[in-house]
Amino acid sequence: MLLQETVQRIGGLDGSAIDKARDRMDNLIKPPGSLGELERIAVRMAGITGNPRPRVGKRSVIVMAGDHGVLEEGVSAAAQEVTGQMLPAFTGGVAGIGVLSRHAGANLKVVDIGVAGEVNVPGVLNRKIRPGTANIAAGPAMTRDEAVAALEVGIAVAEAEIEQGSTLIALGDMGIGNTTPSSAILAVFGGYDAADITGRGTLINDEVLENKKRAVTSSLEVNKPDRSDGVDVLAKVGGLEIGGLAGVILGCAARRVPVLVDGFITGAAALIAAAIAPESKNYMFATHLSAEPGHRMMLEMLGLTPVLLAGMRLGEGTGAALVMHIIEGACRVLDEMITFQEAGVTDMEEDKLLKEEN
Repeated sequence: MLLQETVQRIGGLDGSAIDKARDRMDNLIKPPGSLGELERIAVRMAGITGNPRPRVGKRSVIVMAGDHGVLEEGVSAAAQEVTGQMLPAFTGGVAGIGVLSRHAGANLKVVDIGVAGEVNVPGVLNRKIRPGTANIAAGPAMTRDEAVAALEVGIAVAEAEIEQGSTLIALGDMGIGNTTPSSAILAVFGGYDAADITGRGTLINDEVLENKKRAVTSSLEVNKPDRSDGVDVLAKVGGLEIGGLAGVILGCAARRVPVLVDGFITGAAALIAAAIAPESKNYMFATHLSAEPGHRMMLEMLGLTPVLLAGMRLGEGTGAALVMHIIEGACRVLDEMITFQEAGVTDMEEDKLLKEEN
């Protein structure tokens, strides 16, 4: 089984590469720690890749698209048809993620894993498991077999990108109503009340917000997802695109490729992946802090620090695409800056000690 094989291949970070990278970073011609998060990113990239001087080559953005039966509960201001209608703008490069993927020099891979209608869009990869999930407020989103299939679609798509040379992969999503299952996933793993973690998504009004809160509460009461079983949580209150994205994370972790988590929806996928394979968290970078209120809680649970604080809430992978440049910049600092010794310059810390001794 692909899922089991993938999970078994996920190991820890390369401690030797981390030590070598940290030693070099601390001796570059700058005050120690003066590049802040860039230094931490570069050192962790070393641990992920096993290379003390990691480099970013080809990069990919993988967008999973799927629909949600919970729209029956009136949880969104947008119609379900919008999911499929947006895909031509993605592949055409004129949606937000199309523009920012191009800016990042990344290959954009759009996958129909569960769009409700028929999708005949050039450039969209057809991996549809079913035409949207069932209504989680009334029963499980999908069967356990379908949840595993969604995870394995994500693993396979990630592996294909890696085989084609991708060294950095960003996650993106498209699915009207998907903040509702994402809120349910957060509530399960965090033990939160729906009222505390359910946000407005696409600026819905008070009535729709109350519908969302009721739907999340009902999904937990009806389905009773087992928080110790990530596949069970996905099957009962998740989404097909969330499962696909969790699979991408697992596939990247198994191949020691860094994966960039975008906002609230991909954060839910990260929680699923971490529940299935806890060490997969080592391979994730949180790219930005979404304006969706529950996103901060997700990142705290995952132990991840966002790179950007830009008030973004579009999704699609837009924040993750932007941070590709920062990840590359961090690696370039580690690889291309020179050390005090290489420059023939006295180390600032060493100089300080000499002055204190005198």
